Amino acid sequence: MWDVNAVSATVLGALRTYRLSEADARDVCQEAWLELFRAPGSLRDEAKLRAWLTTTARRRALRMITRNRRETPPPPPGPEPTPEAEVVRAERDRALWAAVDRLPDVHRRLMWLLAHRPELSYVQLAGELGISPASVGRLRRRCLDRLRRALEKGGWA
Repeated sequence: MWDVNAVSATVLGALRTYRLSEADARDVCQEAWLELFRAPGSLRDEAKLRAWLTTTARRRALRMITRNRRETPPPPPGPEPTPEAEVVRAERDRALWAAVDRLPDVHRRLMWLLAHRPELSYVQLAGELGISPASVGRLRRRCLDRLRRALEKGGWA
């Protein structure tokens, strides 16, 4: 007969790679054993018990992970902004873009690209701006510092 604890330990060891919680891993292992006992003819060679249970448990673990991803509810929406908050946000945005408009051309273009094309890599930004990719980080820092100083001067903290 089988050493149930040793076989279960093997199955649980294989399930660790799926990053399941300990409780979920034990549930999956138990479900694999139950599947074996529900369909006694499915395993013809007792020497292959560990492999059969491990494969069955891995398949169930993948199903559990997929099901859990689908069942994860979206985060609840935040509170609706108040009219006052909307006015402040609009004023802040106007002040920000007015300050951006006063920046040198390359800084203005960089800010526009960062705001409207955030998916661009530094190499792609460098290509758009006609500068070296190694210069993008320093240019970004100088631009943001200049923008911060301009906004603070205008009363925006």
